[in-house]
Amino acid sequence: MMRALLARRVAVILLSFLVPASAALPASQPIEASMVTGSVTSQPIGHYDFCQRFVDECNIRSKTGPAPVLTAKGWEIARQINIAVNARYVPRTDMEIYGKEEYWNYPTVAADCEDYALEKQKELVAAGFDHSDLLITVVRKQDGEGHAVLTLRTSDGDFILDNLDDEIQPWYAKPYTFLKRQATFNTGKWVTIENGRDILVGALH
Repeated sequence: MMRALLARRVAVILLSFLVPASAALPASQPIEASMVTGSVTSQPIGHYDFCQRFVDECNIRSKTGPAPVLTAKGWEIARQINIAVNARYVPRTDMEIYGKEEYWNYPTVAADCEDYALEKQKELVAAGFDHSDLLITVVRKQDGEGHAVLTLRTSDGDFILDNLDDEIQPWYAKPYTFLKRQATFNTGKWVTIENGRDILVGALH
């Protein structure tokens, strides 16, 4: 009798700890396959300077439409370019390469993150992809450092080509806070990413 009473009291005590803990867990949020973009925002200073040197490349206007269906061949081209560009250049900061901060350029021997993104964008356009589906994107890494990647728009969602990773991944799988990206309608305009701070992400490595 005493043992049964003691066991009942222990169960009640354990339950009092477990119920609040489970109630405190946040409800799971649906993950959106595509970024939700907002209004036109400020252009990164490095891209502004790039546009002064490559005027024609920063004034390409597109009719905003649905993201394209990417074929198996299209995915393979994107994968090959992502891997090839990542392997081709030595990773260096702008200060190490050019002696200044935030100098965006097509790489020759060494490259900073945005240089990798620019080169991938150029090669994918040459392979038949549309500018409106290849958007340079500014993010913040978990250590607080700024970083640039290339977003590939598809009917299956937005995917990231990253110089820190040879695998093309859905944007929500990356351990970044997404801040802004090029607008689909104009290569010289940038828009905010409205849901870029709400994604729960894991560690980079």
